[in-house]
Amino acid sequence: MVTEFTPLSAALGGALIGISCALLLVLFGKVAGISGLVKSLFTPLKSDNVWKVCFITGLLIAGVATSLIAPELLEGDLNIPSWLIIAAGLLVGVGTSLANGCTSGHGICGMSRFSTRSWVSTCVFMLVAVITANLVG
Repeated sequence: MVTEFTPLSAALGGALIGISCALLLVLFGKVAGISGLVKSLFTPLKSDNVWKVCFITGLLIAGVATSLIAPELLEGDLNIPSWLIIAAGLLVGVGTSLANGCTSGHGICGMSRFSTRSWVSTCVFMLVAVITANLVG
């Protein structure tokens, strides 16, 4: 388990995420909510889907590049059965549908736009995360 305190890299990463979300909103009028992007790709194809496919592809390429360049960043101690990981992923999908968005959409994009729904959703996400971390840890 990684427990190092890395405020500089965390601040840099957060700034890059914030800047990219702001640019996507200001330049293109689009919100960078990952679950909404993925969900919308399962609707009939539209010309609007091109940027979404590029966005998701960029995320996947970043993951592959990280695994090739610095695989130690992806190491972890997950001794969890595959069925449980799949079940957790499905529950996350159900949760994002119920909340009309995920942590990236609500926590980064929605809160910065002062959306009440996003503030409430993010507080619920964080409360559940704290409870889960204390139950599991």
